Amino acid sequence: MIALVTGAGSGIGAAIAERLARDGHRVAVNDLHLKAAETVAAGIRDAGGQAHAYAADVSDDAAVDAMMQAVRADLGVPEILVNNAGFGHQAPFLEIEPADFDRIFAVHVRGTYLMTRACLPAMIEAGQGHIVNIASQLGQIGGVELAHYAGAKAAIIGMTKSLAREVSTKGVRVNAVAPGPVNTPLVAALSEDWKTAKKAELPLGRFGEPAEIGGVVSFLCSDDAALFVGQTLGPNSGDVML
Repeated sequence: MIALVTGAGSGIGAAIAERLARDGHRVAVNDLHLKAAETVAAGIRDAGGQAHAYAADVSDDAAVDAMMQAVRADLGVPEILVNNAGFGHQAPFLEIEPADFDRIFAVHVRGTYLMTRACLPAMIEAGQGHIVNIASQLGQIGGVELAHYAGAKAAIIGMTKSLAREVSTKGVRVNAVAPGPVNTPLVAALSEDWKTAKKAELPLGRFGEPAEIGGVVSFLCSDDAALFVGQTLGPNSGDVML
């Protein structure tokens, strides 16, 4: 299959792209920065996989359309879409500027919408496809000084459930993954006080690793996950127990 992973130039996205390539998929590696995407794609090729790199801001309609044209020309029509693009921003609620709020929602929520809109018609036509949206456990429980980020992730979970109800009978399975803290540049940018306090709350006593999230996405894109529809899986070190 052809898999498109957004925000795959580092961290969780890179690990997902690498795992899907090891599973035998041809991977379109997207990132806002072409150099980062090219580095990940080159690593996949060096390991014997197939990958191409694409730069695009997933919150921009025109950029998404241009990228999709390039992906189709190079690889074909994506049958797997992983909406992972995102970034973190930490601030007390009253210090969150409207521009910060809007950008968080633009990348996380609008980006998920635009990418899904671009890939879904072909999946429906083919009668098969997998969409995995990367949310966060903060979308389930909230986070101090992360109201805008948690709100965006909660929106992704709601979108996942709604879309799954709409397209599952058409052969397209839509699910979400809500990781807990993972050792990525995004988490590294948060305050040391937050990281220390959060780690102490976790039953496992540690943050996750990107490759562990890649394994969850791999499962959701496999036949073993055939009964998973509209689900939010939680590799979160025990932070949320459902």
